[in-house]
Parts: sequence; structure tokens; C-alpha cells
Amino acid sequence: MVNDGFPINTISDIVSLPSLREVLPSPHHIDGMIFAVASAPEIPMPEQWMPWLIQSSNSQLVDKDVDKLADALMNGLRAHLDFMRQEKSPLPCELLKTLEIEGSAYPSPALENWLNGLLQVHKQLEPVWEDAWQHLEKNSTASKEVPPDDKPASSEQAEPAEARLSRCLKLFSTLANVELALSYRNEKQAKELKGNMGLLVKQLPSVLADYTNLSGELASSLPNQFEMYTKITE
Repeated sequence: MVNDGFPINTISDIVSLPSLREVLPSPHHIDGMIFAVASAPEIPMPEQWMPWLIQSSNSQLVDKDVDKLADALMNGLRAHLDFMRQEKSPLPCELLKTLEIEGSAYPSPALENWLNGLLQVHKQLEPVWEDAWQHLEKNSTASKEVPPDDKPASSEQAEPAEARLSRCLKLFSTLANVELALSYRNEKQAKELKGNMGLLVKQLPSVLADYTNLSGELASSLPNQFEMYTKITE
């Protein structure tokens, strides 16, 4: 449970220790990674995802440091799961503050780091998303014979799941590396993107929520998800 502050507060002190700082990404990058782990349709085991954080093969970590780090990362994961259960944004307000560069609003370096961490783990977990997608399609095919009810579909349900995920990842990628996103556009498109950057940053919390909602819909088609969630949150 998170009693005070945001999920990043559960990891920042530990991952900033001198003995760990040299082998780990920034705290914001790590927090984005943990968010992506928590958001996966099927949460991977710690021994699978924790090594993704180590960015130096010359690590001289002692057992005490490893234990501290593992405990902090698991607490961070529980914190993100708790925020998701409460439908709260994991992003502190300061991460959503933009920088004024040549008259345009740009995401802060901290937010870029956070989103790069998210995207790094999403790429690692693409097979997990694909597996959940296949289970959902099988279940959907099996239920086609069931007459639909008369309830109107929500806007999220009306948009195909593939389009929702693509929209989420496109925004994450754009804000994670604005210069790269601008390089893919012609002069007119780049000017339009610069003009909309502040709005895109403001939209990020709602898009992150849709990302986790989509994952939840996919997870519902997988077996044993409640058991896994219970083990992690205990």
C-alpha cells in the first residue's frame, strides 16, 4: 500500500544509493519500467524483469545491495498496482510540467526518462501482450454465438483494441523522444506537433489509464491472473 506520495517515492532513496547508482538508470526511468511491468496483461516474475534494470555488466553489487534493491523494486511494483486499483495517475505533478523551448512546450527530461523506461519494458513484454491478445481473440470467437445485450458501447469499447494500444504507444514514443518524432515529420507537421506538445503532455495521464485498462481487458482472458495479483500484493 502507498500511504504517502507516489510510487516513485518507494524506490528513489534505494536506487539513488552510491553503490547502486552506477549500475542503474535514473529513478524516473526505473519507475517507468516498473509501471510497465505492473501494467502487463501477465506480470512477469521478478527474476525475469529485475535484471532488465542493470545497465552495467561490471556490476560489483554485494548481496546486501541486491536484497535492498529487490525489496525496493517489489515495493514499487505493489505501489503501482495499488495506484492502478485506485485508478490514480502514477505521475507526480512535476513530471507533467513542460519546458519552454523556442516558444514551444516540451516534456521535461524526467518525463522523457520515465516514458523511455516504460517503452523499454513494453518491448521486452511484447510476447506477453501478444499471448494475451490471442487468448482474448479465442474467447471472443467462442462467445460470438451469445446475443449481445442492449447496452451502448463506451467510447473505449467502440475503438478497436489494436487502435487503442497503437494510440497509446504512439504518444509514449513521441513524448519520450521529441526530436526523433519531429525528424519523421515534414516542416508543416513538425510545426503542428510543436504547437500541440503541451496538450499531448496534459493528455498523458488519461492515455496511461487507457493503457492499463486495455491490459486489464486482455488479462481477464488469461488463467490464474487473480492468483498472481494476490501473491504480489500480499
